[in-house]
Amino acid sequence: MIDTLDIEALCAGRHVAIVGAGLVGAGWAIVFARAGLNVRMFDANADITRRAVPLIEAQLEGLRRHGLIDEAPATVLSRITPVATLPEAVDGAAYVQESVLERVDVKRQLMVELDALAAPDTVVGSSTSGIPGSAFALGLSISPRVLIAHPVNPPYLVPVVELVPSPETAARTVEFADALMRGVGQVVVHVRKEVEGFVLNRLQAVLLREAWALVEEGVASCEDVDKTIRDGLGWRWSFMGPFETIDLNAPGGVADYAVRLGPLYQRIAQSRGHDAPWDVDLIRQVESHRRERLSQADLEARRAWRDERLMEFAASRLAQAPPV
Repeated sequence: MIDTLDIEALCAGRHVAIVGAGLVGAGWAIVFARAGLNVRMFDANADITRRAVPLIEAQLEGLRRHGLIDEAPATVLSRITPVATLPEAVDGAAYVQESVLERVDVKRQLMVELDALAAPDTVVGSSTSGIPGSAFALGLSISPRVLIAHPVNPPYLVPVVELVPSPETAARTVEFADALMRGVGQVVVHVRKEVEGFVLNRLQAVLLREAWALVEEGVASCEDVDKTIRDGLGWRWSFMGPFETIDLNAPGGVADYAVRLGPLYQRIAQSRGHDAPWDVDLIRQVESHRRERLSQADLEARRAWRDERLMEFAASRLAQAPPV
């Protein structure tokens, strides 16, 4: 399990502040609390904070059931303190994880408030899915201590986190965030240039765009596209990335693969224009197909099922020796 001594020293005994207590913020609270850190959790909407507490408690019970935490769920939960105001959350924090609305104006207003409230050495990470830090975090005294720390939801089950500095982010801020994230058990990806969507969502965007297009053109149904990933590509991608996949799929490795199949992929890319938005009628069609398989009322239960499967997968990964 995670060695809490290093991260406690890194944070000098100070707490972590969660600002925005929705699904992502609540997930981050679990990440830090299970690693032994004290957490203060705030949301401008008090109802969201109240709803987050039972959600966190239920997820901790699941983590314990699957052997993913050693402590009692109540012990981990006791490290998470909901608070009523932003100053109370931020006061004395070593690190702030921002998970507010995915809007530039909302994030900018929060950065201005944090600029006035945070200690001179507090580091701020933003959970934004694709907005670069330069869009909302420049020109403030706090700017050198702000970076993107983009997780996958839920972050306590899918460990990758993308660290993306803005042009004004200090190198020591990236170093601190790297050490903190690795200390709490996350897998760090360094995005070395600002680009909308970062790495994960740019890769996902290409796959999703083609998936919608294949359905629109009648090439395959929604379910058959899902099967192709779920029962095909996803099996390999669950434990290796695309470059390792193709490196193993040709006798001579990745260069051999590029020679053999590069022209095919080039023709595929040239056959598809991706400038058009997702069509309203197509969205309606896909929505209809999905609701035939899963009713709107069952979405929450299916999310819980997903999380159980992710817990099983996480437990199996932990049981395996890490690759050298």
